[in-house]
Amino acid sequence: MKELIIYIVHVVIAVVSVFIFFEVTNFENHFFSNFAVFVLAYFTLWLASYFYNRSHFIKIPRVFGLLFYFLKEMVIASMVVAWDVITPRSHVESGIICVPLDAKTDMEITLFASLISLTPGTLSIDVSEDKRFLYVHAVYIKDGDVEALKRQIKDGFERKLLSITRKYNG
Repeated sequence: MKELIIYIVHVVIAVVSVFIFFEVTNFENHFFSNFAVFVLAYFTLWLASYFYNRSHFIKIPRVFGLLFYFLKEMVIASMVVAWDVITPRSHVESGIICVPLDAKTDMEITLFASLISLTPGTLSIDVSEDKRFLYVHAVYIKDGDVEALKRQIKDGFERKLLSITRKYNG
């Protein structure tokens, strides 16, 4: 509770510093000025964070990392699906794989399954009763190498997601 109050006080300090920034400068309301305000507020909170837990300063870049990784995977998967549609020969090697889960909470499992389902060519089907496995239908299993696909999913989406949802110990 004490940490939450300190955090709220620092957010107020950041907002006041941004207000002062706008009063001193003649920034217009466009993308670059909004970005500058974000950077200034973030930097102000970063300076104030020496008095409380800094985990969100570790997690915010990780959120952007997950977002960019997801977008990259989505673009690549979309291009693979599009290529398969426009070429005369089908490259489909589909199957259902069983991915062991390091995600434990319902939120982690749901987010992980959603990221997989939003990526073209993969679909989360079910979670085992004991929540230890996620069943995924994959349209493209390169050379039938199921283990490589499991590693790609776990080292990509799951590892990045858990680095955000788990408590930071540093």
